[in-house]
Amino acid sequence: MASNATASPQQPGAAYTFQDPDKEVRRHTFAVIVDNEPGVLARVIGLFAGRGYNIESLTVSTVTEDESVSRINIVTTGTAMIIEQIKAQLNRLVPVHNVHDLTIEGPSVEKELALVKVRATEHQRRESLRIADIFGATVADTTLESFIFQIGGSPDKVDSFIELMRALGETEIARSGIVAVSRGASITSV
Repeated sequence: MASNATASPQQPGAAYTFQDPDKEVRRHTFAVIVDNEPGVLARVIGLFAGRGYNIESLTVSTVTEDESVSRINIVTTGTAMIIEQIKAQLNRLVPVHNVHDLTIEGPSVEKELALVKVRATEHQRRESLRIADIFGATVADTTLESFIFQIGGSPDKVDSFIELMRALGETEIARSGIVAVSRGASITSV
């Protein structure tokens, strides 16, 4: 007796999984070079909001050597088709000079800064100092009831540190957002 049943991609224990690579949601980091003028950031964010795209992280600064230009680092997620749509729509905006998808253009360095305030008891305070030392975080401020730690590094490192601090007591967190630059000799510019 022959069986016509086939294994579905979601079926646990299947020997093979067949996932459509176009449907896989991935995280991408963009470096968007724009004119440094009022309203540009609102137009870029409006593009995301108007189409229902999510922004996980957003940082903006002027490019030091040319203050007429700003760099926007945007971290977002989407399928391959959505990411291509985002790039195409960003490139069509008038104040945008160019869009670089650092995720596919090659290796890049991503860093983030966070301030983490933890309120804890005496034992938990000692433990928070020990964990901060392990992670290379520094004490930015202290009171008798709390610490504010400053930590910088990869987003995963910052996430891990925050998770451990939350286990020790009540926390307040302020994160800078991700800044990213491609590795190697090529320079992202206008």
